[in-house]
Amino acid sequence: MPLVTYDQTRPWAKAIREAVLLRHMPPWFADPRWGQFANDPSLTQTQIETIAGWVQSGAAAGSPSDAPKPSVWPRGWNIPQPDAVFEMPRPYQIPATGEVDYQYIVIPTRFTKDEWVRQVEVRPSARSVVHHAVIYIREPSSQWLRAAKPGVPYSIPESDAEHRQLWTTSDLLLVYAPGNPPVRLPEGMAKLIPAGSDLVLQMHYTPNGRAVNDQTRIGLVFARGPVRKRVLSLQMGNDRFVIPPGHPHFYVGVSGTLPNAGELLSLFPHMHLRGQSFRFDMIPPGGKRQTLLAVEHYDFHWQLSYQFTQPVALAAGTRLEWSAYYDNSADNPRNPDPTEAVRYGEQSRSEMMIGFFDIAVPPNVDKQQFFVRH
Repeated sequence: MPLVTYDQTRPWAKAIREAVLLRHMPPWFADPRWGQFANDPSLTQTQIETIAGWVQSGAAAGSPSDAPKPSVWPRGWNIPQPDAVFEMPRPYQIPATGEVDYQYIVIPTRFTKDEWVRQVEVRPSARSVVHHAVIYIREPSSQWLRAAKPGVPYSIPESDAEHRQLWTTSDLLLVYAPGNPPVRLPEGMAKLIPAGSDLVLQMHYTPNGRAVNDQTRIGLVFARGPVRKRVLSLQMGNDRFVIPPGHPHFYVGVSGTLPNAGELLSLFPHMHLRGQSFRFDMIPPGGKRQTLLAVEHYDFHWQLSYQFTQPVALAAGTRLEWSAYYDNSADNPRNPDPTEAVRYGEQSRSEMMIGFFDIAVPPNVDKQQFFVRH
């Protein structure tokens, strides 16, 4: 429901009070024992008491002169006015029912020079059917998806032997999922889109009972000053697991060692409907295990990126360990089928275990160079 105007909000006053008192809203799932995050929207006790008191006293309207103009919200951006906007050339029709294979849409940037991007926002036009959108930066030298015509949706069914053609090592510009905020990188840090690159949208649509069209847009804000660090979006995951039928707390883990040093900026856990919790740990060379982030109550419908208040220094040789747990029991109300053994898969009825992380490196280091071990 929209909560833009007083008239829209007033009928929900009691529900708002309850959600705020229980700290269900704003959504935030990081265990407070570890990490400090710049995008934590949690309310202070004073703010909670203010909202509760407003409702308790009758939820009176404020001054109309203090209200934001309605035109600000429906079509505006949550980042400053973009320097460049890219849009799917034509709407994609999502059926009312069934499953939709991942759709890949190539959008040429036509940049004639390298562009450093500090802020990015993805805006689907039909958010209710967008499970996620991953935006890749395809450099001019890459042969990935060259069979796809620009602007024309391209897909290979997951069951097809050629499906691996959709895998890539290209850098990510942004991962959009419900609840995930726009990318706002610290001053002096940016993502590089080399001249002549294309943006490749990986769109995962989930039909919800009504046929709709989506025409996703991407807004970019360029860096204004010198760039001292290039930001790379990396991921570490496990695609070889089987969750037994009915298992209430099944563990899936993955680990790896950083080949080079960097500054950790953010963490983003991704699972599907059986996801229960996700934990990020690191072990510095010769040091002790440290927890970076623990999401004890993962919520598929609020997939958040956790952005550190201060970058976390990671030395070369640091071991990273991600741990996830899944509830495949009948007690999980979102479980599609507790009698099924669950494996890795792209659709929500299957599962995923991926921990994305943004890391800042010297501006002349690209993704391939970062993984060269010295």
